[in-house]
Amino acid sequence: MALIERAPAKINLSLDVLRKRADGLHDVEMIMTTIDLSDRVEMFSLQEDKIEISLESRFVPSDERNLAYKAAVAFKRRYGIKKGVHILIEKSIPVSAGLGGGSADAAAVLRGLNRLWNLNIPLDELAALGATIGADISFCVYGSTAIARGYGEKIEKLASPPPCWVVLAKPNIGVSTWKIFNRVNVDELYHPKTPLVIKALEEKDFPMLCANIGNSLESITCSMYPEVKQIKQAMQNIGASGVLMSGSGPTVYGLIEQESKARRIYNGMRGFCEEVYLVRITG
Repeated sequence: MALIERAPAKINLSLDVLRKRADGLHDVEMIMTTIDLSDRVEMFSLQEDKIEISLESRFVPSDERNLAYKAAVAFKRRYGIKKGVHILIEKSIPVSAGLGGGSADAAAVLRGLNRLWNLNIPLDELAALGATIGADISFCVYGSTAIARGYGEKIEKLASPPPCWVVLAKPNIGVSTWKIFNRVNVDELYHPKTPLVIKALEEKDFPMLCANIGNSLESITCSMYPEVKQIKQAMQNIGASGVLMSGSGPTVYGLIEQESKARRIYNGMRGFCEEVYLVRITG
């Protein structure tokens, strides 16, 4: 029997780096929401005790380095499963883009194996297991809109954003999250107004949301990759209401209320980079 899980991408409405911890990780405060750009993860149970990953992407490994593979290993180990699984991943989310594609795939595997083997494990427990694998996996287990604290493992659900369109523009580069965080000096960072983002969500106030989205890592990534700053400026010039880099980049997104305006901005951004997407917020 085949089982299919959608693995939606996320964007950061805010990303604040609060402090560096003794273990070398950083405490963060991030508001994330899902969008209707997703990978497709299909799982087949195997009698032989092994994990197989198949996907068509020269940028994503299909061995133990893959987060979906690590999620299957962790799941089987935690619950004493002796069966195997074949995982087929159809990628639509850009790789190393700041959109949480690998984390979304891993979360889909945790949810999918729970269903495939009829274990009825609560989402809270799956999210806690996901936190042992990668920082954004806990959020991706739940999806929707939430604030993540700690190193990303403490999740609190928030009100969904006001309905809007999202234009995503990704330059032809990949960004290493580790390299960006390695350059973080917390005292020199911009810190977004997270409480105002939360208020905008609660009041479904689109102008307030656009005025207060922010990302502590944006200046670091832009200094290393000038094309990210150029894409942001282009999207602002074309008329997107709220423009921000997602995650550690390099993808820049713009929030737009009207579909006709969103399509115009989407067409305009296609002159600046190859990977441009027009999607809706689903969180």
